[in-house]
Order: sequence, then C-alpha cells, then structure tokens
Amino acid sequence: MRLPRRRFLHLAAGTVALPAVTRFAWAQSYPSRPVRIIVGTAAGGAADIHARLFGQWLSERLGQSFIVENRPGAGNNIGTELVVRAPADGYTLLMVQTANAINATLYDKLNFNFIRDIAPVASMIRVANVLEVHPSFPAKTVAELIAYARANPGKINMAGPTGSLIHMAGELFKTMTGVNMVHVPYRGEVPALTDLLGGQVQVYFGTLPGSIEHIKAGRLRAVAMTTESRSVLLPDVPTIGEFVPGYEASGWQGIGAPKNTPAEIIAKLNREINAALADPQIKARLADLGSTALAGSPASFGKLIADETEKWGKVVKTAGIKAD
Repeated sequence: MRLPRRRFLHLAAGTVALPAVTRFAWAQSYPSRPVRIIVGTAAGGAADIHARLFGQWLSERLGQSFIVENRPGAGNNIGTELVVRAPADGYTLLMVQTANAINATLYDKLNFNFIRDIAPVASMIRVANVLEVHPSFPAKTVAELIAYARANPGKINMAGPTGSLIHMAGELFKTMTGVNMVHVPYRGEVPALTDLLGGQVQVYFGTLPGSIEHIKAGRLRAVAMTTESRSVLLPDVPTIGEFVPGYEASGWQGIGAPKNTPAEIIAKLNREINAALADPQIKARLADLGSTALAGSPASFGKLIADETEKWGKVVKTAGIKAD
C-alpha cells in the first residue's frame, strides 16, 4: 500500500522523535536506583572526601543513594577504566582528578583514551598546592630558593609520588626557573610528608589540605602557593607566580561519565552539582578543606580537561618522566 507523501513524512517524523521523548522521560525519572561514584584513590584522601560531600548532596536532592566506591591503583587508572567500561546510563560516575590529565601522557599504554571515552559532567573544586620546606632549610622565599638551588645544583631533594600533581608542580618549577633539584619518588603523600617533617627531604609541593595544620603549627614553612591567587587560609603567603611569571599548578576535581551517557542525564547532574557549589554551607565546608568552588558547564569542564592534558603532557615530555 502506498502512503501519501505528507502522511509518510508525518509518520517518519514521529518515529525519529520517539527516541528523544523516551530519553527525556528516562532522564526525568533518573535516578531510579543507587548511583556509584568511583574514586580512583584510597579512602580518606581529598578526592574521597569531596566525593562523599557531593554524593550526600546529590542523594538528598535526587532521592537516591550516591555511593562512593574506592578503586585505587595504577595512578587512578583502575578506577577510570572501570567507568570507561560501565554502561552509559548515568549509574556509574567517575571522580575526575588532575591525575587523569597527567596520565594521558605519563602512561605509554592505557586501555582507554580519557578525553574520548569519558564525558565531562561538571567541574567541582580547585585545590591549592603549597611550596613548603622543612624549617631548617635556609631559603625563606621563592627568590632565595632559586638562588640556593642554583648555588647547590643537585643537592636539594624534592619529594613526591611519581606522576602526581605534587611531582608535576615541582617539575614545572624546575623547568621555568632552570634549577636542578632531585626528585625523590614516594608511593604516596603520607610517607613523603612524613619524611619532609623529619628533615630527610627539603622541598615539597604538597596539597594545602594535607599541609595546613603542619604549617600553622610551625612544623613546616610555607614558601609560596602554586595557584594564580593567594589562599584565604594563608593570606600572607605569596604565589610562585609573583616571582616566576606564568607559573600555575593547582589540582581540580569533577564528575565524569562513560561516553554516550544521555545529555539529559548529564545536564541534570550538572545542574545539581552547580547548585551545591552555590550553597553557603557547601562553600564553607570547601573553604575548611582548602578548596574553592569551580562551577561551570560540561563544555567548560571538557575544555579544562583538554587544556590541562596538553599542559602536563609538555611537562612530562620535557622532564622525561616515566610511570613507575
């Protein structure tokens, strides 16, 4: 039976529109069961703390549990690959970290391409790092550190887990200043910080949340912040950029999902996360943790990831860093 052209086009249009309507209805009912947030680092770290903070907010706002699941190992890659392989239905999310941008170049062989295989959902926070030294170290300013390092090439030990932002911040500093400091690799932040406190190493580009109490107690000396602007927690501590123009190295975190996750679900999650970032209580909690809100669209988060992947890729190549 031949259908009139107008009738055929009408039916065809309805067929094309149906999946969109179905997707919209699916997104409206999302989530209808618990959602996992995969954190590729151990419990108790900054990413884990932030994931639980935002997971609680999303649970209360969307009426389903957002459960944090720690899958540490291989520099965050084990947890990332788990999400890459998960169904693109919004029920398995990834706590995206700076490490994901670094790992794209640091690891020669990954079973995924992060930018291609993970859809950006929402940026959440930016975390400051601080250039700090043992109190016995003679340099008290960035200028003094550069002068001392140039006068003592290869005699300053710089601690940090290989490939971490702590390590990368130090390598960027070395590249931009031309100083020669020796990187001493550690398996994690805690042992590196322990040896800094004990004086076994001299320099550390540690996370502010992990270092702030030691700095306030005088057990460590803050030389400069790695961020573009000073920290409200340490307002008298200058930034490295005030001495080395263009220097910036800060951590960031957000939420990602498997590629092809419906745009409507991504938009809903983005909206709720941005609402959290505007909430006074959440902002106060982030400030206590040494973090600042980083609101934005999925597209702006995607740009941040791409820009940071390019930035740290250059540092990895210049310094000749290889994953352990």
